[in-house]
Amino acid sequence: MSTSAPIRIGIGGWTFEPWRGSFYPDGLAQKRELEYAAGKLTAIEVNGTYYGSQKPESFARWHDETPEDFVFALKGPRFATNRRVLAEAGGSIEKFVTSGIAELKHKLGPINWQFMATKKFDPDDFAAFLRLLPASVEGRALRHVVEVRHPSFADKDFVALAREHGVGIVIAGDSEHPLIADLTAPFVYARIMGTDEAHPKGYSDAELDNWAARARHWAEGRTPPDLGNTLLAEPAKPTPRETFLFVISGFKQRNPHTAMALIERLR
Repeated sequence: MSTSAPIRIGIGGWTFEPWRGSFYPDGLAQKRELEYAAGKLTAIEVNGTYYGSQKPESFARWHDETPEDFVFALKGPRFATNRRVLAEAGGSIEKFVTSGIAELKHKLGPINWQFMATKKFDPDDFAAFLRLLPASVEGRALRHVVEVRHPSFADKDFVALAREHGVGIVIAGDSEHPLIADLTAPFVYARIMGTDEAHPKGYSDAELDNWAARARHWAEGRTPPDLGNTLLAEPAKPTPRETFLFVISGFKQRNPHTAMALIERLR
């Protein structure tokens, strides 16, 4: 990809029955679906880690079944984020981080800590949560991103707090959630949620071109000018940033085709 930093495009998970016969070839053994998906995409966001713990052997197997330059983003467990007092999440965070995720080795991407849409921004409590996020596990650096979905997070104090801790903010594209475009980490993490049944590739060609152009801007360390809704007066330093873009929700059956169309545009 002709960008200043890698751009990784993927989907949420790889097990979805409607993808069989539309994305996965007829007759493909289910145990080979990850291998197939990883050959067509460059990243996957694992949703299963949000709902329950995985065994170290699973992380090791995922590592072994995917190409050398493939990356897994992991959803942090809901037990850490779906709580009234975030400052009390330390045990859940530690349990997850030490559950074997290091078995992914260099294929371990950012950890997405997703919050419910009812969770409001509490500056002190959220700062306490960010302080709990470990910088590394077993000598491997960790990257963290928060997915906040209550309008109260559209606040410059929240963005400044994330930047202070080097934590990314999920850029929620084509969704009902707040879209915060400020760059707060050394990487960018976007989730686009507007695929529909009417377009064979999930989006129109013009919309696909727009998302590919935005990804190039992020990889070059710049905020796409057509997003423009940054909250901090001081922009982030224009340094190249590894960019993750996941096609999530929407008309899910189309999402792999959307991701592949974006990868083709970015070659």
